[in-house]
Amino acid sequence: MDRGLHFMFCVVTTVLLLRESSQTGENANGLRGPEENLPVLTVTTILEDPYAMVRSAELEGYCIDLLKALASMLHFSYKVKVVGDGKYGAISSNGNWTGMIGEILRQEADIAVAPLTVTSAREEVVSFTTPFLQTGIGILLRKDTISQDMSFFHFLAPFSKETWTGLLFAYVLTCICLFLVARLSPCEWNEPKNEENHFTFLNSLWFGAGALTLQGATPRPKAFSVRVIAAIWWLFTIALLAAYIANFTALLSSGSEQLTIQTFEDLVKQRKIEFGTLDGSSTFYFFKNSKNPIHRMIFEYMDKRRDHVLVKTYQEAVQRVMESNYAFIGESISQDLAAARHCNLIRAPEVIGDRGYGIATAQASQWTEKLSVAVLKLRESGDLDYLRNKWWESSCLHSRERWSPLQPQALGGLFLTLAVGLALGVIAAMVELSNKSRHAAGHVKKSCCSIFTEEMCTRLRIKENTRQSQETSGRANA
Repeated sequence: MDRGLHFMFCVVTTVLLLRESSQTGENANGLRGPEENLPVLTVTTILEDPYAMVRSAELEGYCIDLLKALASMLHFSYKVKVVGDGKYGAISSNGNWTGMIGEILRQEADIAVAPLTVTSAREEVVSFTTPFLQTGIGILLRKDTISQDMSFFHFLAPFSKETWTGLLFAYVLTCICLFLVARLSPCEWNEPKNEENHFTFLNSLWFGAGALTLQGATPRPKAFSVRVIAAIWWLFTIALLAAYIANFTALLSSGSEQLTIQTFEDLVKQRKIEFGTLDGSSTFYFFKNSKNPIHRMIFEYMDKRRDHVLVKTYQEAVQRVMESNYAFIGESISQDLAAARHCNLIRAPEVIGDRGYGIATAQASQWTEKLSVAVLKLRESGDLDYLRNKWWESSCLHSRERWSPLQPQALGGLFLTLAVGLALGVIAAMVELSNKSRHAAGHVKKSCCSIFTEEMCTRLRIKENTRQSQETSGRANA
């Protein structure tokens, strides 16, 4: 009995193993398993770092990872081919479309997953999904070709012109307040007709300048109101000097110079650097169709010199920027990558023509809406941001952010504190003078307001009174 059961167990095990081996052999011989029932899409792309690159005989990059994520969500398989003519897609002289757009129109590919800009001309012949990357048109430059030498007054660079103007105004206003408060306060100047006020206007200017250099200056304030203004000015100057030293140190340590080319207008006006873009790209046709005078000038420049300034590939453009006096006009997101990979490159601040990269499909394709929804889901889940950070990782981690002068907005709280301190000092001086006027009114049997007015007139017109008193004393001596 035991031998019979053992024999039956061996027979069943052998049959099961043979069956599994037979299924494995069938799949190995090309018969479709469960995954082979999925629809197969032919995907065209273009070799461009970091969207699609050949590594170890395989394609990898941002678009390849995006394609994998879409295939997993929508349950399709795919085969990727590189576009035959190496172009994105434009209308040729014979009226036919080139590049990836042309391959979709000729049904050589089902979809195009690449840094393909959504334009109205392309939208008329193919369909685009929701953009998976947002970009614009920028200027890629080499740092040493656009940086200007340090000027003779480079020490003024830590603050902007507006900040220096505000600082000068604050200095003059503080000195005027110091001068007036020292005259109004009886604690600082009790007998205007007999005593000399040390806080003349020139002395007040000298006092304020001494505080700016952290040096003590005479005269020394005695009244509470004058001390309030002096203390708030000292705090203002200490904070201001700290900001200046910190920003000047950052300027010197970063070695940052101001860029001579900040905008497209700056690029057109200069004659030192040549500039161009990809031949037949959407950027070229953007300037061709633009009504902006600056954009028209850029197009006319490139069109007249198209054999010399237009490049065939993005890699050629980056190489030319690095090796010659050449500025490349193209997609800002690709330029950010070039600046991240090559630390001697930089993108100019101005970006125009906001646009997006989309997946191209044939018109009326069933995949357009499905891919659009999938792209939106990837964006909402943060997967697109993850891919962006993965493939745009910078090799210039040691470099600092671009330096810029300190603007008045950064010191707004400091200027506000100074204004409040000056107001408090003036109010304290008025209170001190009113107290003296009230005591004097009780002795001379006059109203407090009249005594207060007389005191103010006497203190603010002391030069005339002094001249009159000197003339009277001179006559008496004669």
